[in-house]
Amino acid sequence: MSDGKKIYRNEWKYLISEKEAELLRRRLAPLMLLDPHAGDEGYEIRSLYFDDYNNTAYVQKLMGVYARKKWRIRIYNYSDSKISLERKNKRGNYIYKESADLSRKELEMILDGQYGFLLQREENLCREFYIECTTNILRPKVIVDYNRIPLILEEGTVRITFDSDIRAAVGGWDLFDETLPRLSAQEAGWLVLEVKYTQFIPQLIHKLLPFPGREFMAFSKYVACYDAAHHITDTTAGISKTYSGWRN
Repeated sequence: MSDGKKIYRNEWKYLISEKEAELLRRRLAPLMLLDPHAGDEGYEIRSLYFDDYNNTAYVQKLMGVYARKKWRIRIYNYSDSKISLERKNKRGNYIYKESADLSRKELEMILDGQYGFLLQREENLCREFYIECTTNILRPKVIVDYNRIPLILEEGTVRITFDSDIRAAVGGWDLFDETLPRLSAQEAGWLVLEVKYTQFIPQLIHKLLPFPGREFMAFSKYVACYDAAHHITDTTAGISKTYSGWRN
């Protein structure tokens, strides 16, 4: 799927058990490679999600809005070697991700509410983030932690990831603080399987997905961790239920 110059990737999500995940990894091992950036146990991802004054991204996810976006700043293994400002655009089951590298100082400036430097950056993404922060009052909402084991295949640009131990880090916005208390946002014994590809997915791999009777799940780590961190019952826009992050 394309939108002008933007190429949207397919994204499928499943909730699977740890036993199913282990079986699938063994089946995929002869067909796909472990991402070279990951070790055998994968890597830790920490993302700071932003939302506006009205929690628009949160509410739109609950309502199942077809076209929506989320802003986040992401690091890996609690290191400042790569800090990315990201906007994830979603159209149904299609996604398009934009990113711009940040320095640690720039991250600290954002957290201090000093957004002016973003206007000096060459990337349109940074300038648009400035507008969001100053006009729509985009602010940090929750830190999301999880472990990811990524498998890749060049044909079709296929990427299959196993995301486990999803938690909300609370008590501060220091992304590099590994001691932040964490609250689980995921059922024990289960993990999230994500399948992403651009043009096609090889038939041999497609036959392994999904498991019999398994349906796509619309899972949001942001929503699940926001709820875990805030323990809220959202009544915005007529919604009157506690949301666990899962939605058929």
